Amino acid sequence: MMPKRTCLLAALAALPVALLTVAVSSPVFAADTPAYQLDLEQLNDSGSKGTALLSLRGNELTVWIKSEGMVPGQPSAQHLHGSTDGHDFQCPDDGDDTNGDGILDNTEATVHYGDINISLTVSGGTDAGSGLAVDRMPVADAEGKVRYKRTITVGQDVVDHIKDLHIVQHGVDRNDNGTYDVEGAGKSELDPKLPQEATAPTNCGVVEGAAVGSVPVGGVETGGGAAEEGVSMGAVTGTAGAAAVTAAGVLVLARRRMTAVAAAAVVKTGDAA
Repeated sequence: MMPKRTCLLAALAALPVALLTVAVSSPVFAADTPAYQLDLEQLNDSGSKGTALLSLRGNELTVWIKSEGMVPGQPSAQHLHGSTDGHDFQCPDDGDDTNGDGILDNTEATVHYGDINISLTVSGGTDAGSGLAVDRMPVADAEGKVRYKRTITVGQDVVDHIKDLHIVQHGVDRNDNGTYDVEGAGKSELDPKLPQEATAPTNCGVVEGAAVGSVPVGGVETGGGAAEEGVSMGAVTGTAGAAAVTAAGVLVLARRRMTAVAAAAVVKTGDAA
């Protein structure tokens, strides 16, 4: 049988490994690039949610998005909405369905979150004119998840008013048949060639305030791919980031406590001898 002292020392040696496993799950951060967090919350009872990060290095804007609850296998139009002239737009809610047809369409929602400023396509143009370029938008995977990263050159007005912009993703499945069709909610008021399901907002998020940290090195690949190994979008947001910091603190305290316990055990063992 292993002596108590040996057991305690073995536990002390193993403890940092377990806690460091939690701590290092956070990504590596670039020291000089602030990031702004947006929590994407559902619209149209879509069940969609997600997290986005915006970072600026000069006039280069990098956008990371990780969302779920999208329509599997369908393109998800997404944009930065809002104003760069100081107007304070916010995300709408389902109560803003002014015509009472049971769906918050983009026209009703735009009153609250503003016009398209940047179209978050996976390739090609990112101007407002690309807002309905569904062939260049990310496609949700089989589980309804979207992973997106792209760096875009923006004007100084965007740099100066980045906190006034919001991310909106679009696409709902009102009749739960796994695709966008006119039977679900009719034709889009933006383009009758598209179903309303394809353009109705599914979630929206505003910048949560000042810089929340620094942007992760690496990140989520553009489009529907998985996150790079060792990098979790969840880990760069508040809760998981705080968990990593907490884990580091717990590690220090635990090591101190276990050291004290082990020392006491050594003394007790010596007395017994």
